[in-house]
Amino acid sequence: MTDEKPVSAPKDVKSFANKHRIEIEDAQKILAEFGDDRKSADKAARRIAA
Repeated sequence: MTDEKPVSAPKDVKSFANKHRIEIEDAQKILAEFGDDRKSADKAARRIAA
């Protein structure tokens, strides 16, 4: 069991997009691909934001 929260709610997608300063569509794609793996999702978002 992990301490990571699932990231499927639209509110979380918006928060994730705002956190990484990326488009909501990009955030949805990343979260759909990586699901509950927040560490990998954050890494992917940083690559897009750069």
